[in-house]
Amino acid sequence: MLKNQLNLKDYIVLAPMAGVSDVGFRALASKYGADATWSEMLSCRAMMHNPKKTEFMTICAKEEKEKIAQIFGHEPEIMASSLSLELLKDYDVFDINMGCPAPKIVKNGEGSALMKNLPLASKIISSCAKATDKPLGVKFRLGFDNDISREFGRMCEESGADFITLHARTTAMGYSGRADYEAIAKLKASVKIPVIGNGDVVDKTSFDNMKATGVDSVMIGRGACGRPWIFDELKNNPLPKDKFEVVRRHVEILRQHYEEKWLTMYLRKHFLWYVYGIEGAAEKRLQLATSESIDKSLQILKDILK
Repeated sequence: MLKNQLNLKDYIVLAPMAGVSDVGFRALASKYGADATWSEMLSCRAMMHNPKKTEFMTICAKEEKEKIAQIFGHEPEIMASSLSLELLKDYDVFDINMGCPAPKIVKNGEGSALMKNLPLASKIISSCAKATDKPLGVKFRLGFDNDISREFGRMCEESGADFITLHARTTAMGYSGRADYEAIAKLKASVKIPVIGNGDVVDKTSFDNMKATGVDSVMIGRGACGRPWIFDELKNNPLPKDKFEVVRRHVEILRQHYEEKWLTMYLRKHFLWYVYGIEGAAEKRLQLATSESIDKSLQILKDILK
């Protein structure tokens, strides 16, 4: 099966973040310079057996350039079969999560638990690679509690992955400590397929440090929260003059797809990220954190951001 090609050279991409990478956030990141965007983690078993549960997470935005669906699971046959589902037809690329450290994922033998079971991880990758003509990636960590990233990366390459992404922390570290950029450089030198570097990129200095590892592309996760324009910032492109308009657009997109009651609770974290670091906004942040109305929250945000 002839694979479609994915050009990852010098991309700056938005990371998959559970409970964060919604369709509105991905649309904004794309508008402000992200070359590719990842969906939230999509359960293959849920998509196969209870698609309604996952349907709302697979919505794509017209602004997105390269649309990448990140799947997870531990059953090779189910994971391979899920790639042909109608739910995923709008995606250009598939990516397998083998790095999530969340206990509820790990206890099922999924996410970063697969870094402790290389034969199963290899079978999953090869099964998925044979099931699609779209590019296939794997995202993983340094290891579960020690660094096996080079061994794991070579296994991904040999099993049929077209590219890999390394978040340079172990599962045991969670999101604490610092990402190991030296480990990313060693991984890049040990494989022939493209490597995306992930971890702690929040500004030009950290971006340049990540690029110095030799990676093909740079992935940004938490550094984009409240700052979906960080991609243009790193490309030295003009930034939005009206930050409130960015927030308003985020809400506008999500209101097209989700119920107001659910959105009211969900958007609180995004609203707090949008005002993070603004001097004198402490009282307003408390109001945003407890607001029962999106429109009232927008008025608060307008007062702060204008």
